[in-house]
Amino acid sequence: MGTAFSIDTPIKVAKFGIDSVMQIMDDYLCERMREYWAGHYGLEYKVISRDNPDYRAERIKAYLDLLDSIVKKQIADIKAMSFEPGNDLAKYFELLAEDSSLKQKYIEMLDGKTELQAWLKEQIKPGSIDVNIMVAVDRDNYDENGELIPAEFSDALSALRGFANSTGEGAVVLSAGFNRRLNSYIEKFPGFFPDENGHLKKRIILKVSDYRSSQIQGKLFAKKGLWVSEFRVESGINCGGHCFPGEGKLLGPVMEGFKNNWDDLSCMLFEMCNKALAKKNYKTFDENPNMRLTVQGGIGTYDEAQFLQKHYKADGTGWASPFLLVPEVTNLDDDSLEKVRNAGPEDLYTSSLSPLGVPFNVVKNTMSHRKRAEGIANNRPGSPCLRKHLCFNNEYGRPLCTASREFQAREIGQIAEGDQKEFDRITQKACLCEDLAATIFLKYGLKYKNELNPIACPGPNVAYFSRIFSLADMVGHIYGRVNLLNDLPRPNMFIKEISLYIDYLKTQIIDSLPQPTEKQLALFDKFKENLSTGIEYYKGLIPDMKDELLHLKKELDIAVSGIVGASCPE
Repeated sequence: MGTAFSIDTPIKVAKFGIDSVMQIMDDYLCERMREYWAGHYGLEYKVISRDNPDYRAERIKAYLDLLDSIVKKQIADIKAMSFEPGNDLAKYFELLAEDSSLKQKYIEMLDGKTELQAWLKEQIKPGSIDVNIMVAVDRDNYDENGELIPAEFSDALSALRGFANSTGEGAVVLSAGFNRRLNSYIEKFPGFFPDENGHLKKRIILKVSDYRSSQIQGKLFAKKGLWVSEFRVESGINCGGHCFPGEGKLLGPVMEGFKNNWDDLSCMLFEMCNKALAKKNYKTFDENPNMRLTVQGGIGTYDEAQFLQKHYKADGTGWASPFLLVPEVTNLDDDSLEKVRNAGPEDLYTSSLSPLGVPFNVVKNTMSHRKRAEGIANNRPGSPCLRKHLCFNNEYGRPLCTASREFQAREIGQIAEGDQKEFDRITQKACLCEDLAATIFLKYGLKYKNELNPIACPGPNVAYFSRIFSLADMVGHIYGRVNLLNDLPRPNMFIKEISLYIDYLKTQIIDSLPQPTEKQLALFDKFKENLSTGIEYYKGLIPDMKDELLHLKKELDIAVSGIVGASCPE
């Protein structure tokens, strides 16, 4: 999710045993949230200013420490409660899946086995407070004299240090590529290595696109004695925010690769990791540690989640975008919440708004969109680049963000007068540093030095949810107790992904005209090949998808016609 959407979600759900992930790259946002929640709970708050030479890491560490202490207090308070309808103690167990053994014991207690109450309270555990580091966003930083400071003070390494030195247990999710210096830096922190009991206080989760990348990255970590606790597979395009379409590899065939090779991968990494641990004089693992395979991206029904877990042996599924419609869990201001709630498929699109230069799924007509259009109309395109987290373009002697006013003015000055296509390409970038964080300032009524123009970036799947929900509602939907989908015809998640890829491929082909490069043509051919191979794979999978059988073949036939329509230019 974006920087603000889940920045304080652990406070809201960890007490019910629910894991969540928060983006921690924005140290300023972490500091403001620490101030807010410390005040909310009557806790001491001391500002960490930019005068501190390690202020980025220290702000992130302090905020994570605060979350850890708050959640621990919440768990203690829940355990001190009596079992009464409607309180958080009862809610902890009522939210559980029906086939949970703990849920069954809770039902037995309600049926008269009151001696189970003490045992049930002992089983209460907080959800994991996990953090995300988008490894591609690793800006180097400079001192007040403009001199480059050491690499460990870059944005990504500072965020990792803040997490590694924080008091709580949890995992760091490394997403959006590979960062060699970040991966090497992890070795400096003992929490990522097993303690004397073989326990990992800090865990590593890799968000990956296919089995091959998992194997390569897993081996690189294992050779350092670092265990990857989870490989998190995400659709390259059927997701919220930044997406990575790559070469059009479909989620089903990708998961098949994991299913067929999972045991071999686990055994190989176990042997490599223990060998490296022994060389470093760390405690080796007595047995193969738990290594989870999870999957996310466009899941919308209980049946889809169950199929992924049963057929591909996934240990869990991730749900994000639908939770944007759960205000007690995530953060959207009123305007953005209404935009997401009312969004149909036509309102959700894959844009070029991100300064990172990768596709960005977003909902139309947010305040960010309107502010950008206003700036263009007033002959002042671009944004005043204040946070500078995405300053990676070096064309003009120093790093600039492509959404900044300075960069866009320079670029516009070099194009031919009246070249609308190039003008639109330059001015379409949005200030994600500010706009992804803005929503929480509006929701909580916090003061901010600039005008707030939030952007919302759900995945396409949110089009099929159209109400504001409670946490209990959404958990009930995930576990199949209720159905929260609206009346719009919803394609199977695999089919939706195919249609998104076809639309993306068509757009790329059109944008390449009139003279696509040899590299582009090769990519288009590979893209079509992967889509066609994936569709044939799904046709063979239909007998295993009994719940979807009536609709899936027809949808696949439609998808095939879309592939044919996405012809490469001659």
